[in-house]
Amino acid sequence: MAQHLMTGALLAALLAVPAVAAPAPLAMSETEAAAPALPPLLSARERAATENRILAERLETIIPAIMREQGIDLWLLVAREYFEEPVVASMLDAENMHARRRTILIFYDPGNGKPVERLTVSRYGLGGLFAPAWDPVRQPDQWQAVAELIAARNPAKIAVNTSDLYQFADGMTVSQYDKFTAALPADLRARIVSGEGLAIRWLETRTPAEMELYPTVLRTAHAVIAEAFSRKVITPGVTTAEQVQWWYRDRLLALGLTPWFHPSVAIQRQGAKGMLEGAEVIQPGDLLWTDFGITYLRLNTDTQHLAYVLKPGETQAPAGLRQGLANSNRVQDILRRQFAVGRSGNEALALARAEAKAAGLDPSIYSHPIGLHGHGAGPAIGFWDNQNADPRGSGAINANTAWSIELTSYAAVPEWGGQRVDFRTEVNAFFDGKNVRFIDGRQTELTLIK
Repeated sequence: MAQHLMTGALLAALLAVPAVAAPAPLAMSETEAAAPALPPLLSARERAATENRILAERLETIIPAIMREQGIDLWLLVAREYFEEPVVASMLDAENMHARRRTILIFYDPGNGKPVERLTVSRYGLGGLFAPAWDPVRQPDQWQAVAELIAARNPAKIAVNTSDLYQFADGMTVSQYDKFTAALPADLRARIVSGEGLAIRWLETRTPAEMELYPTVLRTAHAVIAEAFSRKVITPGVTTAEQVQWWYRDRLLALGLTPWFHPSVAIQRQGAKGMLEGAEVIQPGDLLWTDFGITYLRLNTDTQHLAYVLKPGETQAPAGLRQGLANSNRVQDILRRQFAVGRSGNEALALARAEAKAAGLDPSIYSHPIGLHGHGAGPAIGFWDNQNADPRGSGAINANTAWSIELTSYAAVPEWGGQRVDFRTEVNAFFDGKNVRFIDGRQTELTLIK
């Protein structure tokens, strides 16, 4: 109970911290702003305060809910310095950038509506979010201290993160598992189960506070894309695709932001096969594609946009190219309608593909969760190289999850002599359990570069 009072007081203090001197958060929108301005960016200290406030709330609200949902009364997590598993990494406060030596976290639910204990069996505290539970003077053996702590609580199930299917839930290494089980009495070893469900549910669940931030995070990415696809960066006949890629990296360095993958830029051109990349020079009449994502305030974006380079005398893109983007928008809407709590990713994929093909479209769907990771925890909805059911898509779709609605549709463009063109799109959205809403709108018109 003392632990609950401590963390409750800490949570109240963190939530009482002003949301820093920043403009009011943006609201979610179905419409993407054209050439949006870059929102003001928070200082390092403001970012840390925001991240810590949200982490405290996540620990206080999500952990009890998912442990009771999964029927687990004790969850053990282990990480080593510079070798943090995904779940532990997401639970470190903004000042503790890495685990220290060996960091062991324990969540214990005593049941009967009592608060979940949050303990750390390590030499260092973790921002006051976990109560220190190891005295090395009394018990020098860290694993024996863990065994004693668990035995005193006598849990029915002891979850550790092992999973053959999901990388997010496979954080327990063989060496650490061997040390842990060697310290446990035999009757407790028999109670070890996989924490796969806990790991996925912790990582995939988005809180109201996170969703209040997400539109601004995504608007930041959209603003950088708008700069990249403009004459500020691109001079037709001079600029290459790879120069735009590296402009992105330099721009993020200047802004103090981080990409979670190297940006992609490619060209589709009348008469040319496939995507042109690298040292290829951007020319009038080209259809440009970019895939770009940032990490900001621990949230990730993943966005694909299309732009058309106007030829002399043109004021808009050819009708066939505009229709191709509209087709991909239709596939997005079809997929959004297939989201339902409890439905698997594979089922959503099959339903969306069937409806899109019945409408005369030529889709490829490869959507995924997003949030604390770019390719986030949760069920996949197709893969670009597999449009059939996949084990990674067998999990259930849950409410309060964020998604990258990533897909393409192919179409013959009359103005390009019937050439088959790939209209790739990717837009980030939130599923509240009933509806899938775009976080900061979606692209419905090709960006024009004059």
